[in-house]
Amino acid sequence: MSDNDETKLNLLILMQYTEKSGSNALPFIPDLSVVERQTLQARTAASFAVDVQFCDRLQDGSHGPELTVIPAGVFEMGSTETEFGHRADEAPIHYQQLLEPFAIGTVPITAEQFERFTDATDWVWSWELIRSEGRHPVINIRHGHAEDFCRWLSDETGHDYRLPNEAEWEYACRAGSSEAFAFGDSVSCKNVHFRAAFPYDEERQGKRFILPKCAPIAKTIEVGQYPANAWGLHDMHGNVWEMTSSNYSKSLANLSRHHPAPPKRRNKWIAVRGGSWFDAAVFSRSASRRPRLRDELDVNLGFRVVRELR
Repeated sequence: MSDNDETKLNLLILMQYTEKSGSNALPFIPDLSVVERQTLQARTAASFAVDVQFCDRLQDGSHGPELTVIPAGVFEMGSTETEFGHRADEAPIHYQQLLEPFAIGTVPITAEQFERFTDATDWVWSWELIRSEGRHPVINIRHGHAEDFCRWLSDETGHDYRLPNEAEWEYACRAGSSEAFAFGDSVSCKNVHFRAAFPYDEERQGKRFILPKCAPIAKTIEVGQYPANAWGLHDMHGNVWEMTSSNYSKSLANLSRHHPAPPKRRNKWIAVRGGSWFDAAVFSRSASRRPRLRDELDVNLGFRVVRELR
């Protein structure tokens, strides 16, 4: 099946679903201009009596992680074979409906934010682990530890916190973009923190010897240093891979096509998104996904949170 035929089939499925569900008011986000997307975002935030970017209060009166409101809508998830870097597990490209708005972390959870959780609970680091500090993304934690952090935030704030699923993560990352990155068809080390020796354009052009355009930084950097996408999110591309709540599968064929969706039985693999400082730029594309063991630890693996809007 050609990419064009597949897109037509996806559109037909979407039309049939919206007719049955009555959800035809959902906007197709890539059809909106940046101004229209941001207006929709602002109106969504106002409907929940919060700012587009806001923080919940913890029990001691301090602020929790900054969150950004993401409106409900429809987008195309995955990539086609024509996108440089495309892999089989990013197909088939298909429409996803985000039926309810949500708030997601403006940046990944930082070491100092995670430290507040460890100080308030009996959670203890293993002595041998490399740890980040300050406003660097927290690393070397397992999927279950990230979920523990979310439960703690829920208890502290009275709101429901969790990890994003894959569809929510990609929808938030793209912010209306249908290209390889939220910023367009390419990126450089000036707007994404990836392994500087393996930039996107030069790899696409087949260049074998590359002089990095930026000084290589073989570790995480502080969050929020690079430009935000159209919805105001930083570090969706690069810095650290981000955990999701979704099981990893070798294809997108069996993913739920609308969200919220009933949770699936867990397996030992989770899907992670976004690429990292250790990886080539091609792995930081919006559609790029990788499997990680649910109990895996790594110095390039972190997470950001989702907060339900109710």
